[in-house]
Amino acid sequence: MTAAHSSVVFLMYHELALPGRSPVESEPGYVRYVLDASEFESQMRAIRAMGFRGISVGEALRFPSRSVAITFDDGCETDLLSAAPVLKQLGFGATFYVVAGWVGKSGFLSPSQLRELHGAGLEIGCHSMTHAYLSDLDEAGWHREITCAKDMLEQMLGNPIEHFSCPGGRSDARAVVVAKKAGFRTIATSLPRAHRPSGDLLSLGRVAIKRGMSLEAFQKVCQGRELWKIELSGSVRDSAKRVLGNRTYDRMRALLLGKE
Repeated sequence: MTAAHSSVVFLMYHELALPGRSPVESEPGYVRYVLDASEFESQMRAIRAMGFRGISVGEALRFPSRSVAITFDDGCETDLLSAAPVLKQLGFGATFYVVAGWVGKSGFLSPSQLRELHGAGLEIGCHSMTHAYLSDLDEAGWHREITCAKDMLEQMLGNPIEHFSCPGGRSDARAVVVAKKAGFRTIATSLPRAHRPSGDLLSLGRVAIKRGMSLEAFQKVCQGRELWKIELSGSVRDSAKRVLGNRTYDRMRALLLGKE
């Protein structure tokens, strides 16, 4: 049995770039995750050409064969303008993790656009209230970023929100307890690993897709091949975050990427 049949790879996207439109952030660490809309479409068509199907997190929990879970973080306006039409054309599903406190801000989905995205049959998840790193917060912060964010999105949509993704992939055991108590079925991280039926639903792995990835490398990711290489580099980064702390790590990362 191949990795594609025994597990599901979760892909993580962010904003898509459109001609004449600036990304919501210009920081190098953010821009490297902003794919051109045409690059995203090519990747989705590559999934179909492989005989795979793009699905949402909720669908992925049934572990259908030859499937890849597609997720977006933040709730940028291009989720609706660029990603949704491609997904609809190919008959794919996806989950859009939205930062509740950013709904209505420039460059992000408005409440009506969020409802339109949901009405198109695409799954909406929660990506916190303000994109704060959960591992830096106290109990009041977790309540705001997890429970209150869930409540706000549910009020906007009139529908349960069951899936949560951690800002920056950073969390800890205490925040997981709060998310579970709030009623989330799954918690997505940025650990680059495929998810198996026996895996922890409160620690879903995802592979971040960066701009400029070759289609060959992308197809290997979708098939769950050579993820150990990505996971190894991710483990090094996580160790650095723990040693340096989130703020120091982010400052050093920004400096290094800026020099590049």
